[in-house]
Amino acid sequence: MKREYLLVDGYNIIHAWDELLDLSQVSLESARHKLMDIMSNYQGFKSNLCVIVVFDGYLVKGNIGTAFEYNNIYVVYTKEAETADHYIEKTVNKMPKECKIRVATSDGLEQLIILGNGASRMSARELKLEIQDAEKTMREEFIENKPPKNNLLMDNLDEHTRNMLEIMRRQKR
Repeated sequence: MKREYLLVDGYNIIHAWDELLDLSQVSLESARHKLMDIMSNYQGFKSNLCVIVVFDGYLVKGNIGTAFEYNNIYVVYTKEAETADHYIEKTVNKMPKECKIRVATSDGLEQLIILGNGASRMSARELKLEIQDAEKTMREEFIENKPPKNNLLMDNLDEHTRNMLEIMRRQKR
């Protein structure tokens, strides 16, 4: 199975999702961390996926840019005079063509550019729907695999063993 990459335009997503936009009005740092946590949970569900969240740092004077691992995803703050769009375009161009590369942004021009470079695009809305679907699947799997409420030994035995134990129990009387 070939490796899949998802590059996320961080500020674009923050400004497109209402709950992150509202949070960013209070604290942009909190909105960034919330997005990183959401993407980290999503990556945990999609084990073959490498998530890279890119934030603009182009207006920060003297910014040399940073990249680091956050839980199980990668986070990039671009350097001064480099936009997230530019970083994403460069990264898509450098990646091997046999990799499946998707870019999450609602920037129409950026979507056209990355499509021309061989990556597929997804809007902020599509990303949100995909993440919600993954969360729903995770909840359903958890409920299906949840141990019985009382977690009794009898609840965890196959039918044959339960029947044998019941026969033994009745013979003791």
